[in-house]
Amino acid sequence: MRFWRLMMIAAVCGGLGAAAPARGAAGPAAGFPPKLPAADLVLRGGVVATLDPLQPRVAALAIRGGRIEAMGSDAAIARTIGANTRVVNLHGAFVTPGFIEGHGHLMGTGEAAMELKLGRAPNWDAIVAMVRAAAAKAKPGEWILGAGWQQSKWNRTPQPNVDGLPLPASLDAASPHNPVMLEHASGHGIYVNAAALRLAGITRTTPDPPGGTIVRDAQGNAIGMLRDTAMGPVRRAYERYLRTLPAGEREARRERALRLAVENEVSQGITTFVDMGEDFATIAWLKRQAARGLPLRLYINVGVAPAATLAANLPAVRTIGYADDHFTVRGVGEVTADGALGTRSAWFLAPYRDAPTVTGKNVVAMSTIRQIAELAAEDGYQLSVHAIGDRANRETLDLFQQIFTADPAAHALRWRIEHAQHLSPADIPRFAQLGVIASMQSIHACSDAPFVAPRLGEQRAREGAYVWHSLIASGALVLDGTDTPVEDTNPIANFFCGVTRREGDGSYFFPAQAKTRLEELRSYTWNNAYAIFAEGDLGSLAPGKRADLDVFSGDLLTLPADEILRTRVLYTIIGGKIVYQRPGAAQWRSGQLFPPMPEFNHVN
Repeated sequence: MRFWRLMMIAAVCGGLGAAAPARGAAGPAAGFPPKLPAADLVLRGGVVATLDPLQPRVAALAIRGGRIEAMGSDAAIARTIGANTRVVNLHGAFVTPGFIEGHGHLMGTGEAAMELKLGRAPNWDAIVAMVRAAAAKAKPGEWILGAGWQQSKWNRTPQPNVDGLPLPASLDAASPHNPVMLEHASGHGIYVNAAALRLAGITRTTPDPPGGTIVRDAQGNAIGMLRDTAMGPVRRAYERYLRTLPAGEREARRERALRLAVENEVSQGITTFVDMGEDFATIAWLKRQAARGLPLRLYINVGVAPAATLAANLPAVRTIGYADDHFTVRGVGEVTADGALGTRSAWFLAPYRDAPTVTGKNVVAMSTIRQIAELAAEDGYQLSVHAIGDRANRETLDLFQQIFTADPAAHALRWRIEHAQHLSPADIPRFAQLGVIASMQSIHACSDAPFVAPRLGEQRAREGAYVWHSLIASGALVLDGTDTPVEDTNPIANFFCGVTRREGDGSYFFPAQAKTRLEELRSYTWNNAYAIFAEGDLGSLAPGKRADLDVFSGDLLTLPADEILRTRVLYTIIGGKIVYQRPGAAQWRSGQLFPPMPEFNHVN
């Protein structure tokens, strides 16, 4: 197979050296080099970073039948142009393998697009004003939803407050009758009003659930802030509300959320989306949507459920390559070992520096995670465990090691730790030693940077916070993604953070741990493809592989760092079809710059 690929490359580039005529001899034999089949789509005049070691950089490529037919010079690929070939002149644009969102929440991304966007609110008063405006237009009993707030980013602390969080009077007054649920940027907390607390049955005497916290005032009253598992009763109350809506309205909402999510992803250059957990009913519904036709490739994880439910359903739901490889289910997760740094629920070996009595929480009991892990190994599923704090990571690595020792075949299932944000130095080499994938999100480092050292102290932050370089140097596979809708899916901001670790204020967050440009590109492409067992078809560009690729306005491997944020997606191509074209892309020319992107504003 390798020989024939080399022969094909040599032919595309202008003929085999052994066939060159002697001096004075007649020209090449008629019909040589051979005419190649007519392509469906040809991209030429570009700078193509293939990540294929046989042809690392080319100027043009031809696509036929959804796969890459040939790559090479403009002149060589011109031989694939037929009467019906669509030809796109890239005018020097940068082409990469299609970016893969390595960790996101598909339906959550679409739902967030229909909610109040709280991330840029300057303070609590601005959020209350947004809720008041929404309540004025809401139907009786309709829930008001918002997401993205982070108290550490507000320009002033609400008064009075509990640990920087507002007391509920202003929110209750803004929406006295409509329940309100406002999700923290991390996804590990919600702030709700009195109406929502009543519907959830949460009162002054309700105890904290295992793995969760009901934040209370000095008198012991719930203020409305619920962390981790304490969110459950409110979320279930919201689900009850949804079931009261007409079936047609529920279906329309769900279809709109999916459409908004898919449109958002492909417009940002995402060609495959790794969804970190859906229930069985949603998985069945998404499979039907894939059968009807989705441009985006989906790799779906089965969401956490009781062990008996998983045991009964995992064998039947497993699906690989359905709908022309647009729908796959072969993972379980993400199983939540701990919370988030922003809510001080990430689980640490030592207390938080700014909260000496707090070490965070084990959200899903490790004994339960073991049950899920054993089921995943038995049924041949990849397992993804959410671990942010160093203790959560150590406990998860210990568990994986025990499972691998008992069942060596589980090594081949490419198990992952999601986030892996804060590690004990002793645990960094264990990822490579165990073959555990570090599924990380570069953008979180720039978002979290302002409060990592205050939370943990300078030394712990330096040694273990987002240690991409140390993990890669040890031989670990590091992925990238955005955890959308926690962060915007935009891969440009993510790429920038991965290679600079520069914060919004211009300072740098332990820059020695930055990735090289090539490491970052691989994290978003080949590494993510390997992590979903798709490296044979995705993650690099080579003849025979699926034609999933992105066209960017700037060369991400050579641009000055300050110009990365001026780069935009011009085209997204999936299976050889242009599924997104930026307005004006056809008129774009090399050297044209876009305005810089807004600064980061989310915190995990």
